[in-house]
Amino acid sequence: MALILTFLGKSGIARSKIAIATAKLLAKQGKRVLLAGLAEPTLPMLIGTSITPDPQEIEPNLQAVQFQASVLLERNWEELKKLEAQYLRTPIFKEVYGQELVVLPGMDSALALNAIREYDASGNYDVIIYDGTGDSFTLRMLGMPESLSWYVRRFRQLFANSDLGKTITESPLVQPLISSLFNVNWTADNFAQPTNQVNNFLDKGKAALADPQRVAAFLVTTPDPIDTANARYLWGSAQQIGLTVGGVILLTADQQTLSEDFTPLPVSVVPEVATGDWSSMLDALPNFTEQAAKAPKPIEIDIHNHQVRLFLPGFDKKQVKLTQYGPEVTVEAGDQRRNIFLPPALSGRPVTGAKFQNGYLIISF
Repeated sequence: MALILTFLGKSGIARSKIAIATAKLLAKQGKRVLLAGLAEPTLPMLIGTSITPDPQEIEPNLQAVQFQASVLLERNWEELKKLEAQYLRTPIFKEVYGQELVVLPGMDSALALNAIREYDASGNYDVIIYDGTGDSFTLRMLGMPESLSWYVRRFRQLFANSDLGKTITESPLVQPLISSLFNVNWTADNFAQPTNQVNNFLDKGKAALADPQRVAAFLVTTPDPIDTANARYLWGSAQQIGLTVGGVILLTADQQTLSEDFTPLPVSVVPEVATGDWSSMLDALPNFTEQAAKAPKPIEIDIHNHQVRLFLPGFDKKQVKLTQYGPEVTVEAGDQRRNIFLPPALSGRPVTGAKFQNGYLIISF
């Protein structure tokens, strides 16, 4: 399994420079590194070479790949057709070809996330550096396993409790009809098999995101107040999806420093350099693994004291909305919404209070 690093911040060129410098540094340290970017000209121009949809070596221990949504969609479509054939006696997608498909809005994020997952599972890399948009779209992409698991969990239960769900899984009259369409007999147990497979897949994604030794982000900013405000906003938003932010990289030409806006995160000052002059940037980069391990955890569940602690820097109580439905608590902050599935010890307990303290939202039950 690889360490997956990404960078968040307003300035796209600054982020890409940091991503490239980080990839070069870790490759020089002997790690097998994959630098993954979007189908845009910025990364190839900064590297000084073209990047293809398949990984290619650009330096010793360093490969680069460009996520082209149309290519990823075509490849994943063939896998989807194989999956469909496992369940349907007469597949309906067999006459639709990947080359015909159009990438719908939002689909590119899912395809990129799946590509990262596949490269991670390949075992070919120690570190995968994702140079994405570095904004809320990147956070929504990384938060997909959490979001989708909620939809699967809730709608699966709603369907199972509905008259239609009970009829399909229990009625002896309907089962022969279902069996004539599908390759399996749809009893109550194997009816859940596909969703169980999806849940296992999503659970692995959630577990990786919750582990700072597996997935971590770093903020990239300049001394400009607007860049700083954007970085703080993304910091708080990252906590909402459970993503660990390990530190701040301040890109500046005159060794300026930041105020206390990012306490308790460490701030690494990295000099702004001309494209191609990477040595001074490499020397100033932090120890990413060490900083990520010491960063505040996005969520802590204290069963003994009946509390859930969410680290929400950049927000105050007026910007946060808290609701509770059954075994889950929903927290809205900024443009992000997080559903917290409570452990059995807290499930069923009503929320008795909530307060902000030292950047944490503390929810009591």
